[in-house]
Amino acid sequence: MPRHSRDLLIRLIALFKLVKALLLIAIGVGALSLRHHDGALAGWIHALVFDPHGRLFHEAVEKISGLDTRQLAGIAVGSMVYAAVFLVEGIGLMLRRGWAEVLTTIITISFLPLEIYELIEHESWMKIGVILVNALIVVYLVRRLRREGHWPFHRRRALGELRGATPGGR
Repeated sequence: MPRHSRDLLIRLIALFKLVKALLLIAIGVGALSLRHHDGALAGWIHALVFDPHGRLFHEAVEKISGLDTRQLAGIAVGSMVYAAVFLVEGIGLMLRRGWAEVLTTIITISFLPLEIYELIEHESWMKIGVILVNALIVVYLVRRLRREGHWPFHRRRALGELRGATPGGR
C-alpha cells in the first residue's frame, strides 16, 4: 500500500477516535448539567432528539429520569476518563507517533470483549458496526506495526535471526 494511503488510514482512525472523544465529552457534560439542574433534562433531550413524541424520546426520558445524582456523576467521570484516553490516542495518531499506534492497538483490543458483552446484552446494529470498525482498526494497526518493526514480537523474531535461528523453524 502506498505511504500516502497508509497515512490517510491513520488519520481516519485518529478522526474516529477524536469523534468518539467529543461524544463522550458531550455525554459527560450533559450528565453533570443534569446533576445540577433538574429542569435542564427536557431542554437537553429536545435539543438532541429529532422526534420528541417518538418511542426513543420517551425511553430516554425514563432512563435518565431514574438516575440519581451519584449515578449521573459516575457517568460523567467515566465518560471524561474514556474521552481523555481517546483524545490521547487521536492526537498521537494525528501526529503520527509510533507509541500512539501501539497504545491504540492495545486499548482497542482491550475494549473488544466489553463491546461484545454489551452487544450480547443489548443487540443493536450500531454496536455491531462499532465492533467491526474496531476489529478492522486492530487488524490494520497490528499489520502496520509488524511491517514497520514497532511491534514487540517483530523485534523478538529479528533477534532470533541475529542469533542464527531460522525464521519459522527451530
